[in-house]
Amino acid sequence: MAFKVGVGKSDFAALRKSGNYYVDKTELIYELVNDTDNEVTLFTRPRRFGKTLMISMMENFFSIRKDSADIFEGLAITYHGDFCNTWMNQYPVLFVSFKDVEGETFRGAYGMLKVRLADISKDLSDLSGAAQVNKYDSEAFDRLQSEKSTPADVKNSLKTIMRMLNAVYGKKVILLIDEYDVPLAKASEKGTSTNGYYSKMLDVIKGIMSTALKDNEFLQFAVITGCLRIAKESIFTGTNNFASYSVLDERFSRYFGFSENEIEAMLDLADRKEAAAEIKEWYDGYVFGNSYVYCPWDVINHISALRYKRTSRPKNYWKNTSHNGILLTFVKRTDFKVKGKFEILMNNGEIVQTITDELTYDTLHSSEDNLWSVLLMTGYITKANTLEEGETVSLKIPNREIASIFEDTVVKLFKETIDTSMQKSMMEAFWNKDTEKAEKIVSELLWRTISYNDYHEDYYHAFLTGVFVGMGYEVDSNKEKGLGRPDILLKDEDNRRALIIEAKKSEKETDLDKDCDMAIDQISTQNYAKGLYGYEQILCYGIAFFQKQAKIKYLNKE
Repeated sequence: MAFKVGVGKSDFAALRKSGNYYVDKTELIYELVNDTDNEVTLFTRPRRFGKTLMISMMENFFSIRKDSADIFEGLAITYHGDFCNTWMNQYPVLFVSFKDVEGETFRGAYGMLKVRLADISKDLSDLSGAAQVNKYDSEAFDRLQSEKSTPADVKNSLKTIMRMLNAVYGKKVILLIDEYDVPLAKASEKGTSTNGYYSKMLDVIKGIMSTALKDNEFLQFAVITGCLRIAKESIFTGTNNFASYSVLDERFSRYFGFSENEIEAMLDLADRKEAAAEIKEWYDGYVFGNSYVYCPWDVINHISALRYKRTSRPKNYWKNTSHNGILLTFVKRTDFKVKGKFEILMNNGEIVQTITDELTYDTLHSSEDNLWSVLLMTGYITKANTLEEGETVSLKIPNREIASIFEDTVVKLFKETIDTSMQKSMMEAFWNKDTEKAEKIVSELLWRTISYNDYHEDYYHAFLTGVFVGMGYEVDSNKEKGLGRPDILLKDEDNRRALIIEAKKSEKETDLDKDCDMAIDQISTQNYAKGLYGYEQILCYGIAFFQKQAKIKYLNKE
C-alpha cells in the first residue's frame, strides 16, 4: 500500500481506517494500566505533541461501545494477548475534550462548555431511556442535552453521566479528558480577577473535576491531558492516587513525540531519507525526561509537503499558535532582566534556571521563574541535558523552528519599542552625511535590541533593513545592482534621493576601520550606483559592526 500521512488527524479510528501511517504508541496503554496503580493520571505536554491522538487511541481501545480489533491489528498492544482480552472494548468510557471551551467573556466560554456537554450527552442519548438509570439522572441528562442545564448540573455533569454508564453496563467507567486546562488558559488571556472571568471559570472546572475524580465510586481510572499542570490544591484538591507526568519526567516520555528511529523508519517508507538532516535541524531537540524527541505535528506536515514536492524546504508550522505572544510579553517585562538571557539562548547558548511544573494560570506572570517554566512546558525552550534532574536545570532553544519564532519576537519587540525620534535623527544624519551622529545612533539602537545569530552579517543586514522599513522607506536588500549586490539600497523617491549601504562584520574591535574601508572600496569598485537613473542624490556608506558597535564612513565621490 502506498505511503501516506494525514495532516491534523487526531481521531485514532479515522486515521487507522484511512490507511495513514501511524507511529505506534499503543504500548503506553499496557504500561499505564499494568505497571501503575494510578487512579488519576495527568500528562502535560506542549500543543501538537500527540495528546489528543493518544486519548482517542485509549477511547477506542477501552470503550465497550466499540469493536476495535481491526484498527489495533498488528500494533504493539496486541502482543499482550491476555491484557487485550481483559481490557479491549470491555469498559464504559467517557471521553471529554475541552479544547474549544473559550470565549471573550465568561458568558461566551460557559456557553461553549454547555454546548460541549450537550454534544457528549447526544452521543450517549440511548442512556436516557435505559431502565437501569434513575429518573433524576435522566432529567439532569436531558437538561445537559438541551443546553438547559443549571450550574449544579454542569458541575456534576461528568459524574452524572458516569453513574448512568455504570448503571447500564454494570462496570466502573474510564474517564478521559483532553486539554483540561484550555478553558483556564483562555480565561487568563481574556480576563483576570478584576472582572471575574478567570475565577469564575476556575470555580466551574474545579467543580467538574472534583465531582468526577474525588471519591467517585463509579470511576475505574482517569487519564487527563493538558499543557500545564495546574497546582493540585487549585483544581485537584482531595483527589487520591494522583500522578502527573510533565516534560521533566522520564516515565512515559517516549510516548509523546517521535524518536530518531521512528523518523528514520518513516522517511524510509516515504522514500525521503535525504531529508533526515534538515528535519532534525528544524524539528528535533525537545527533551522529555531523558528522551530526545521531534515534534510530530511539524514532521507530519513537512513529510506531507515532501511527498508532494521532493525539494520542499522546512518551514515554521508553529507561527500561528496562540501561545507565541507569551515570548513578547516576557521580553517586554522591564522588571525582569531577561534580555541578556534571551541573547544567550538565541546565540545557541544555555542558561540555568529554577523550574516548576506546578503552576496556576492566574500567577503565570508573577515571577521570572514561572515564565521560564511556562516556556519550558509549552515547548519554546527545553532541557539542555537529559541527565539533569531537580528544579535547577540548563535550558536552550530546541531547534531552528523555535529559534525563528524567537527572532520574529525580537523584530516585533524592536518595532514596538524603538524611539521614532531616534530613528528620525539617524535618517537626518545619513542624508546630511553626518557619519559621527549616524554611528552613535546606530550603536545605541544595537544596545537597545536583542542580538542573535551570534552577530552574523545577516543579523546586521536584517537590523538595518528593519530600521529603514519601520520608517516607511522602500528598501532593496541584496538585489542585483551594477557589477555586484549592495547589502541595502534605500530609495526616497519623493525627494529623488537614495542610500547605498554595504555592511561588514568585524572579527575584532580593532578591525572596524579596516572593514569599513573595505566596504567603501567594494561600493566603488563594484559600481553599485550604476543604473539609479533620475536620482539627484545618491549617498554611499560603508558600515562595519563589531558586536554592538558600529563604524560608519561616507564614500566621497568628488
